[in-house]
Amino acid sequence: MAKQKRSSSGTNIENVRRQNAQSAQGQQDQYGTEFASETDAQQVRKQNQKAESKKKRNS
Repeated sequence: MAKQKRSSSGTNIENVRRQNAQSAQGQQDQYGTEFASETDAQQVRKQNQKAESKKKRNS
C-alpha cells in the first residue's frame, strides 16, 4: 500500500484535491441558485437607493 501524501499540518493532500475537483464540477452551485431564486432584485435596488439617500442626508 502506497504511503499517503500529507501536508505539514497532517492533511491528506489527495483527499483535498478530490474534494476541490468535486466542487469545481458545480456541486457548490446548488446553494447559489437556491438563494438567488428567493431574492427580489427590484426590492433590493429600492432598499439600496433608500440607504444611499439616507447616507447622503446624514453626511
